[in-house]
Amino acid sequence: MAFFQLGLRRAAAHLSRVPFACGPCVRQQVPAPPSRVLQLARAARSYASTPTPESKTPIESLSSNTAKAARPAAQSSSSQNSRKSSSFPETNAKVVGYWLVGSAVSVFGIVVFGGLTRLTESGLSITEWRPVTGSLPPMSDADWQSEFDKYRASPEFKLINPHMDLAEFKKIYFMEWTHRIWGRVIGLTFVLPTIYFIARRRVTPRMAVNLVGISALIAFQGFIGWWMVKSGLKDDLFAPGSHPRVSQYRLTAHLATAFVCYAWMLVSGLGVLRTHRLLRDPEATTKMFAALKSPTLRTLRRSIAGLTVLIFTTVLSGALVAGLDAGLIYNEFPMMGNGLTPPKSELFDKFYSRKEDGSDLWWRNMLENPSLVQLDHRILATTTFTAVVALFVYSRTGRIKAAMPRDVRKGVTGLLHLALLQVSLGITTLMYMVPISLAAAHQAGALALLTGALVTGHRLRASKATQALVQKALQSPSKLQTGAISQKLLKKIAENKRV
Repeated sequence: MAFFQLGLRRAAAHLSRVPFACGPCVRQQVPAPPSRVLQLARAARSYASTPTPESKTPIESLSSNTAKAARPAAQSSSSQNSRKSSSFPETNAKVVGYWLVGSAVSVFGIVVFGGLTRLTESGLSITEWRPVTGSLPPMSDADWQSEFDKYRASPEFKLINPHMDLAEFKKIYFMEWTHRIWGRVIGLTFVLPTIYFIARRRVTPRMAVNLVGISALIAFQGFIGWWMVKSGLKDDLFAPGSHPRVSQYRLTAHLATAFVCYAWMLVSGLGVLRTHRLLRDPEATTKMFAALKSPTLRTLRRSIAGLTVLIFTTVLSGALVAGLDAGLIYNEFPMMGNGLTPPKSELFDKFYSRKEDGSDLWWRNMLENPSLVQLDHRILATTTFTAVVALFVYSRTGRIKAAMPRDVRKGVTGLLHLALLQVSLGITTLMYMVPISLAAAHQAGALALLTGALVTGHRLRASKATQALVQKALQSPSKLQTGAISQKLLKKIAENKRV
């Protein structure tokens, strides 16, 4: 009984603390604002559903933050890659440099072979220009007889080779056919890779323009070649009774175009390879560029540029000598007959003037008179050799020698050796009355001397594009290192998350 009494007392005490109200009072009581209740409920739900920082592990938190930071970078990188894939690169592919140098070597070879074709008088053996169908030689006896009949109708056969038979004709025919096929091969092996490299964006915009220009020059060279040959196939294109030969003007244009094409290929290829070599060590390259900007080398740089122009001019005068066969007269050196020069009446003969007032006497004798043409070539060759020797002596002076890079010093020394060789070949060719072997070697020596001048001048210059790439390469290692660290961090985070 006492137990039940204790329970009732405790219940009465508890109930006395709960407020009671009657029905009317309950109905009159103002309820709490529902908006406040809803706000409290929503706040409670959001607080309950929002994860707290303590709910993530440190690895997960770091992974989340890194992923958020890397997402914009990845998006920007992908957009940059998409833009780069549709635009030209900043540097040319290294294979482009090797290809350009190889093409230049092929042009060097065809220039020498073209000289052999002229010396053997094989250039006029093919009397038609068929760029496509002429790629194959005659395949039957009837075809050979047809080609031989066409050659027999040419002035060269009538005046020089009237006793030539079919077997002898085949020899000179194959010389000219090989020369033409070689030219077509150079064209195809240059134009097709040009299309590929540009389409695949393996070259810079500037190099793309160079490749298109060289391709157009090769096509133009083929046209000039036929234009030159055509001048020796008709009697009305050279003086009556003269030796049947191609026009010396057209021969000079043909040789000049070949030299320009060769120089363009060579300098472009060397530029690509040099850029890749310089980017290997940007710090050393920066010091080298600073040395090249020295005012001390300014005169040397201009001298080599002027020497290159002088060599090219001497080559053109040599083409006039070859076109007129002027090397077959005055076969002694340094004398020309009884003196250093022929008589003035012979040098400026009115026979070569075509105007009554004689206004063209000077320039026509300089370009069409074999005696004056040979004298001009002697003067230009002697001037070129003297300029090379003077350049070598100047480069060995104390101030220039100290500022000149080592590869430039080697280039100047190589120029001197090439000039000595070329002068020896020229004098020997003249004294032995232009034998085929020496004449071909002399022509190759001219191109080799021009090559030496181009290479030496190229080493003294640094393009602005290359300098910009070197400056960019100096900053890229830190960026690359940061990117590598980020990749390693992401990889480590991913591995820890899997565990």
